[in-house]
Amino acid sequence: IRRSDMISIHFQKRLLVTLIAAFAGAALAGPLAYVPNEKSATVSVIDTATDQRLGDMPAGQRPLGIAAGDGRLYLTDGKTGSLLIIDTVAGKLLKTIPVGESPEGVSLSADGKLLAVAVEDDNSVVLLAAPLGKELARIKVQGKNPEHAVFSPDGRWLYVSAEEAEQVDVVDVKARKQVASIPVGKRPRGIGFLPDGSRAYVASEMAGKVYAIDVAERRVVAEITAGQYPNGIAVHPDGKRVFVSNVRDPSVMAIDVASNTVVATIEVGKRPWNMAITPDGAKLYVANGRSSTVSVIDTVSYKKLADIEVGELPWGVSIR
Repeated sequence: IRRSDMISIHFQKRLLVTLIAAFAGAALAGPLAYVPNEKSATVSVIDTATDQRLGDMPAGQRPLGIAAGDGRLYLTDGKTGSLLIIDTVAGKLLKTIPVGESPEGVSLSADGKLLAVAVEDDNSVVLLAAPLGKELARIKVQGKNPEHAVFSPDGRWLYVSAEEAEQVDVVDVKARKQVASIPVGKRPRGIGFLPDGSRAYVASEMAGKVYAIDVAERRVVAEITAGQYPNGIAVHPDGKRVFVSNVRDPSVMAIDVASNTVVATIEVGKRPWNMAITPDGAKLYVANGRSSTVSVIDTVSYKKLADIEVGELPWGVSIR
């Protein structure tokens, strides 16, 4: 047996044991939150109904970006320069796809047909077909060291943020090329679209602001002062609120979309990073990198409900 096959078999055995242990008796579980732990090289699985950590599964060598689909996890591995596709039902690593050095964020289109991976070292976005990960295009962008590439709700556009940029790059998905750039503050990070696709919200770390962008007109329509080093963005399903994590405060702020003002600030763990909201909009989960926890926030009362221990250096959250 080849060494690569032995590694795959070992991975599958570990993953299957983890999943059996985690999901035994969990028939009544709510949506699951998946948390990639960069230093532990695992993904922690949380039942959002009980806010209990069900278990961990192995995930490459340095898992970063994550997107959850129907029975699959899509994970970037920063150490190996690859995209991992994991079948969470069968407990099986389906595929390891080379995408380039230092891949970070990965996103899945709303229809579940396309994946986008931001690859830092060659300043590109890799577009792949889901669920099997066939590469369709490699699209160059202007911003250096791209971190996030996020689909608009209708799948027409990709908004791309980069560590060395003062703009968001706009990619036409059908044309497979960058077609515009929208100026924002220095070092844009997290991106989120309103459910109707009319606006996008972008956190710019060095500027200390969140920028509201009119998608049709491709221009900033509001600048919202956030905390220190704003990073992650999560949009409520009702489209009325946007949440931003502040790395150095450390906190999460709630922004009212109608007025583009901050209406609440919630203290969380150290270095809050990327976030996700449950499908019903009731709870927000934020990965606290330096605390090795995930904070759970009630999106109505703006109260922190729990801090859940996960692995080391959690990077983000995806809920399915």
